[in-house]
Amino acid sequence: MRDVLCRVAVVVGLLAFAGAAHARDLYGAIAYSPSTGAHGYSFDYGSRASAERKALSSCRKYARDCRVPLWFRNSCGALAVGNGGGWGTAWGPNRAAAEANALRSCRGHTKGCGVVRWVCTGR
Repeated sequence: MRDVLCRVAVVVGLLAFAGAAHARDLYGAIAYSPSTGAHGYSFDYGSRASAERKALSSCRKYARDCRVPLWFRNSCGALAVGNGGGWGTAWGPNRAAAEANALRSCRGHTKGCGVVRWVCTGR
């Protein structure tokens, strides 16, 4: 009986560990330079701050005025750019939703919008 209880305890412990590891949030971000159109992105980072830092550093290789208009957790993000410097970002539960939402946001500011970047976390 003792052997069975030990095996059950091990299995329960492994399942609890697997559940905790699986429940970890993953963050992503998109950085954008309105003056140049440069952008950077990140995905699967353990914190919002680290995701934003990576997106900014990627963007700042090309432009100084990069900023992070979008971060997301366990989902997808997209950046759409249109005529005359108009743009929009959005997130969604999947790529299609993020792109549709970003296009809608962009079209609220300008015409000729198209998605220039999308990215999803692994969760």
